[in-house]
Amino acid sequence: MSRLTIWDADSNAQVLVTEDPDRIAAELKAVGVRFERWPLADLPADADADAILAAYRPHLDAFLASTGAGTADVIKLTPDHPQKDAMRAKFLSEHTHTEDEVRFFHAGTGNFVLHLAGKVYDAHCGAGDLISVPANSKHWFDAGENPSFAVVRVFTDTSGWTPHYTGTDMAERFPAHT
Repeated sequence: MSRLTIWDADSNAQVLVTEDPDRIAAELKAVGVRFERWPLADLPADADADAILAAYRPHLDAFLASTGAGTADVIKLTPDHPQKDAMRAKFLSEHTHTEDEVRFFHAGTGNFVLHLAGKVYDAHCGAGDLISVPANSKHWFDAGENPSFAVVRVFTDTSGWTPHYTGTDMAERFPAHT
């Protein structure tokens, strides 16, 4: 289930908690973040990347056309993945990217936590959620100690995904609520 929690970044006071997708979309749109709900494709749990991409092709084609992004792929992460801890650690600190970070959750959950406009936005995304974090937005990502997700990644140039760390302690001050 989708959930958005907002805090004041200076006082750490919680400002809002909502599970209403329309409210989530409106709150995030106000800071330039795109949030949508797409209908889930009826696929087996072990569906491969090609099947997942084919199932969402109509939505992906429309999204790619509207954003100018070039392509999409699928990444899956499970609790038994041998590098799950290293993969998780790479994105737990506040960072930016030089291009939009777009994810559509086919299965599982993860939290995009954004530090924007004096607030911290913890967007807990689940199956059916699409989130697009604009380039150069301060954020971090956490799927928990036992990550389990299959997401479609949309990109123009994968080099834009290189994290540029800010060196702040924001992610420690505002851990994701997975």
